[in-house]
Amino acid sequence: MLRRLVVLGSAALLAAGGLYVAAGTHAATGEAAGQEAFTPREVTPADIPSDIHEDSWARLPTIQRETLDAEGQRVFDIIVNPDSRYSTGLRGPIGMWMYSPPMAEHLFPASTYLRFGADGARDQRLAELAILTAARSLDSQYEWSAHEGLGLRAGLEAEIIDLVRYDRPVAEGAGLPGFGEVERTIVQATRELIREPKLSRETFEAAQRLFGNQGIVDLVGLIGHYTLVNYTLKAFDVQRAPGTQLLLPLTDQP
Repeated sequence: MLRRLVVLGSAALLAAGGLYVAAGTHAATGEAAGQEAFTPREVTPADIPSDIHEDSWARLPTIQRETLDAEGQRVFDIIVNPDSRYSTGLRGPIGMWMYSPPMAEHLFPASTYLRFGADGARDQRLAELAILTAARSLDSQYEWSAHEGLGLRAGLEAEIIDLVRYDRPVAEGAGLPGFGEVERTIVQATRELIREPKLSRETFEAAQRLFGNQGIVDLVGLIGHYTLVNYTLKAFDVQRAPGTQLLLPLTDQP
């Protein structure tokens, strides 16, 4: 995450350290709990609630540029343009943010920085680990299903993804390839920030040693951003489109 995480290959960041055992985590789901193995399934039209618009897969339709005033169109063009990751149009949470163009204008560059870094040099393997851990801790089916493939493409090991998917304690990851002190600290810090009253002293000190003060702020910002994303998804009931896969084992969701 974090400027210092870019130097992942250094011996200092990969050195084995103490395990930071997850506290207050939800009960594991799937094979880890001795239940039937989880099988991802495809979203069908029957899964989509009746108040959802097909153009946005959310409770509000997709904003059209021509319906905005001049100021709104200026913001729209900042987000939707050939050089943007939204070059093909609005989708997902940012499509809902555009109902408040001033909010969208301020959040868009912040989200870009937190996810990719000021110069695009953020270590995406580690960024996706934090995002997936936040999605699992928030029980966000949409975010998990959107980011699992991104994590794999960024080089995040499938065994680490499964540890997070099934909400297993960090200590159970001992010996997993690629699950060193950096990765353990990211998972632990993310879980604590979402689930606990505050970050423990032990986890804070580990993060400070590994990432530095700016790195801690960046990590907290990334987790906070995806908490905001989750609230947006929940408020507007943003759906995964039919034909996509649901990859998180949640018993109370389709």
